[in-house]
Order: sequence, then C-alpha cells, then structure tokens
Amino acid sequence: MLFRGIREDIASVYQRDPAARHFFEVLTNYPGLHAIWIHRLSHRLWRWRLRWLARWISTISRWLTGVEIHPGAKIGRRFFIDHGMGVVIGETAEIGDDCTIYHGVTLGGTSWKSGKRHPTLANGVVIGAGAKVLGPLMIGENARIGSNSVVVRDVPAGVTVVGIPGRIVAGAKPSTEITGRTEEDDQREAIAKKYGFDAYAVSKDNPDPVAMSIGRMLDHMHMLDNRVVEMCKAINRMGGDVCSDVPKIELEHEDFVEAGQAAAKSRNKGETEETTKGSEK
Repeated sequence: MLFRGIREDIASVYQRDPAARHFFEVLTNYPGLHAIWIHRLSHRLWRWRLRWLARWISTISRWLTGVEIHPGAKIGRRFFIDHGMGVVIGETAEIGDDCTIYHGVTLGGTSWKSGKRHPTLANGVVIGAGAKVLGPLMIGENARIGSNSVVVRDVPAGVTVVGIPGRIVAGAKPSTEITGRTEEDDQREAIAKKYGFDAYAVSKDNPDPVAMSIGRMLDHMHMLDNRVVEMCKAINRMGGDVCSDVPKIELEHEDFVEAGQAAAKSRNKGETEETTKGSEK
C-alpha cells in the first residue's frame, strides 16, 4: 500500500511538471513529495494520539523541506506540491485527490476557536504560487486559484478565482456564443489537456483585465469594419460609389511626428547597411 502510493505520487509529478526527467530524479530532488510522504507518517501517529511525536516529525520535515504540514491535516491521493518552499497547511485542512499547489501557498485559519478552521479542497483543485485560502472554506472540484490571490469565501466547482479578495473571473464551461471559439482555441485547449495542468494557475481564463478590455474593443472594431465593408459592397453593386477613399489619421502631436521620423531614419539606416553588406560580398 505504501509503495503503491509512492508510485502514484511520482507518476503524478510526470503529468504536472515538464521538468521531471526520470524516476530517480523525482525520488531524490522533489521536497514537495518528501514533505507529503513524511506527513503520512506523522498523520498516522496523530491518529494514534501520539501527538507530540507527530508534531516533532512534522517539525523535522519543515526543517528539511521548507513545507509545513500539520499532522492533523487530511490529504488525498496524488497530491503534488511544486517547489514547496513556504507552503503552510493547517490542522483541520482537508485536501482531495489530484490537487496541485505551488510554493508560498497558505491553507490557513482566521479564528483561534477549536473545530474546523481551515479550508477543504475538493478533487482536482490548483492553487497558484503565493495564494492564501483562509478559513473553513469549501473549494469546489477543478477550481483554479490564481497566484497571490486571497480567498475568504467558498469557491464553486470549475471556476477561476483571482485578486484580493478573490473573485470569480471565469467559469468552467464558457458558452461558445459568448467566447466565439476558434480552431486555435480548440488547439490550445487540447494542448492544455495533454499537459494536464495550468502553470501557476494562470491561463486565458484569468487574463489581465486591461488586456481583456482592449481585446474586446479590438474585436468590436473588427466586427464593425467587416460590416462597413459589406455595406459598401452592397451600395456599389446598386450603382453607388462609396468607400473608395479612406481618410488617413493625422497625428499632429510633435511627439508622434518625431517618433515617426526617428523610426523612419532607423529603417532607412538598416536597409542601407544591408545593401552595403550585400555589395561587399
């Protein structure tokens, strides 16, 4: 049973870390795995009510691996801690199967009262580097927590959460009509499924909000341009003459003019140098 669990853990590393090369490297150089294996021993001692010994072993594990897991925490199968340094998992935390967390993650509490104080992670959760999940929360299956987010509320299954405090920015199955999926999107999704995880829990599901806004504006402008072209063609077929001359945008500001002139000089200089080199040859 013990060796089967070790084999499962090592196999999960191959699925989630492209840097993993061979069995012996993973076995000897992944402190996140070492911390989990030591925790299984300390957790068993904790259940046997050998509390001091369990805490002492977990303290030794923290010194050796940089990962602090309370022996009372419950951890499922194929749990992977990437890099590991600075991870803190509290006493009443519960982690499901196939979860992944990165360095600097805290599964902490917000109260000094006894009882359930730490989060519960369902199967397949990914938590990005530096994120903090605080309190007796429920993180749903296959949820993604973005790097450096602070989560203080329950998270539904299959969503992506980013920010301080954490907010939902994308669902698990966005509508095709809303997102306008293309073949490139399908290819990216197939590649993501092939590798099996989103590095640092950052993907197109939680982009920069400014970049998203600009992208939507550009999409809208592209759609309007296509509509105008169709209207012009229809009018021209009826005998009209429109859209033949498109006015140019005049940038009269001195900074724009100077920048344009400098760019033109740079291009001309590069072309001259390439011509000279060609003639010398």
